[in-house]
Amino acid sequence: MALTDLDRDTLVFARTRGHDPGLERVVALYSRVGEHAACWLALGLFGAAVTPDAGRRRCWLRGVGIVAGAYGMNQAIKFAVRRRRPQLDGLPPLTPVVTRLSFPSAHATTSFAAAHAYRRLAPAWSLYLAAGAFAFSRPYLGVHYPSDVVAGAVLGTAVAKLWPGADAVGAGAVLGTAVAKLWPGADAVGAGASAAPRTA
Repeated sequence: MALTDLDRDTLVFARTRGHDPGLERVVALYSRVGEHAACWLALGLFGAAVTPDAGRRRCWLRGVGIVAGAYGMNQAIKFAVRRRRPQLDGLPPLTPVVTRLSFPSAHATTSFAAAHAYRRLAPAWSLYLAAGAFAFSRPYLGVHYPSDVVAGAVLGTAVAKLWPGADAVGAGAVLGTAVAKLWPGADAVGAGASAAPRTA
């Protein structure tokens, strides 16, 4: 079996199995939350706004940059490759799409970029679960081939891994916070320094 045939057969399987009107509406609504990486950008900006730690704030904002960069890279490749979205006889798409271009999936690209970028700032399992659900939703709704999704996940992860200083800054912030909490007497020294009288 050719890879193109396997790709199409897997798409048909996803588009026809486990469907009922209620579930389709839920999946379509969930998928729309990921359009243009809106939910991932909002998560990063919210995390930066509420954290009191300057190092973690920088990490959140760097994650926002990674997601935006991954989206831009996705669009550049999509308009260069110009693969058309699936057209299945008798199986129309179950959600509207922004363009007719398919490869790679922007939902998968931005979701896996975000999961990698934010994984030290929020529970990694929940980020990757959400990313996987976004990726799966696209063939389920009939708007992407499975290969679009796989390519998007690889692209997003690669952008996040190769983004300048991404891992170093994230690791540094986490390590610095851990050392500050575990260093013997750190809080006591800090409290003593605050309480010490000032001299002229």
